[in-house]
Amino acid sequence: MHSNVRLAGQRIFFESADGPWLHSVDGDDYVDYLLGQGPNFLGHAPEPVVRAVHEASRKGVIFGGQHELEIEASELVCSTLRWPDMVRFCVSGTEAVQAAFRLARAVTGRTKIVRFEGHYHGWLDNVLTAPGDDGWGVASAGQLPSHLDDFVVLPWNDADRVAAALADDGERIAAVVMEPVMINAGVIEPLPGYLERVRELCTSHGVVLIFDEVLSGFRLGLDGAAGHYGVTPDLATYAKALAAGWPVAALAGRAELMERFGTGEVNHSGTFNGSVVATAAVKASLELLRADPPYAAIEEHGTALMAGIRELGQTYGVPLRAAGLPAAFHVSFGDADVVDYRTLQQLDLARYEDLAEALVDNGVWVAPRGVWYVSAAHGAVELDAALTRFGKALTEWT
Repeated sequence: MHSNVRLAGQRIFFESADGPWLHSVDGDDYVDYLLGQGPNFLGHAPEPVVRAVHEASRKGVIFGGQHELEIEASELVCSTLRWPDMVRFCVSGTEAVQAAFRLARAVTGRTKIVRFEGHYHGWLDNVLTAPGDDGWGVASAGQLPSHLDDFVVLPWNDADRVAAALADDGERIAAVVMEPVMINAGVIEPLPGYLERVRELCTSHGVVLIFDEVLSGFRLGLDGAAGHYGVTPDLATYAKALAAGWPVAALAGRAELMERFGTGEVNHSGTFNGSVVATAAVKASLELLRADPPYAAIEEHGTALMAGIRELGQTYGVPLRAAGLPAAFHVSFGDADVVDYRTLQQLDLARYEDLAEALVDNGVWVAPRGVWYVSAAHGAVELDAALTRFGKALTEWT
């Protein structure tokens, strides 16, 4: 096992996948609402993207120099998102976040970064956190606590706390980073006016606003969460739904910030950045999304699936909660007004982890943490299969 994220799930080996289905080496099939932790937004192995990557890779994979696909994919990302001037490709969302931090510090000459409880920005020492008795600190053995010293961790969805932090220490704060919709933990939307207020605060204090759209980018719409909520950041990171499952990420932003990479003033290196296969996947994926946007169908499917899960809860007499966005939502037990990580803990999350195991046993592939993803490949067959299997799991589980 090569990622600790998988330690929480069941130890099943898969042989193949197609569309919204997974097939194990034991001959079992699973309707997939985890989607590889999110990247398979077009379903598994979408034929047009597979074909484009295969054809491009026949000419070479990594040149150690520039190639036309880099330019075509870059222009397509910027024109699809609409707000950024420039984009920089890399391999993982974790890497893109680090590039954003370095750039923000270089531009402002400051060191501190404001972030929020429960938001995930990668696994490196300076971003991986977990709650403890004395607040948010390291989450892993071997992690250096000192690497978290320049971060100010606040509750999310409380603009007054952001205002206070910037008023108290604004001259040392380089950036504010957040998931514009908190998909990683609970799929919690921003409260009305929250993103707008934070945008205004960052502008007035000369602070770089970074949206971590690794999960939300291209999933909420062609222009991501920035377009969905109508608030423009200075920098934003993208990954999961960017390239239909290929390991590609990107940092996008305003030209006056991004051009500092091109001058060499700010270093961002990587052998695999902008590779032929990566940019071919980005180009093919975005062309598909633009030519035949799946968002209405995804909204219909996700809405029906959440409603069906709630109805199953009523049928079986259990307090099932399904809330969030149709493209990504959270399933748990309880009834609370969830607006941030702290209020999310009022739900019975451990009980859902137990149910998730029963769901997998009955052929619904989901994560124990409760986040469900809907892809462009999910349709009526998958909706029926998911709810039928969910009901069977509840019958056995309760």
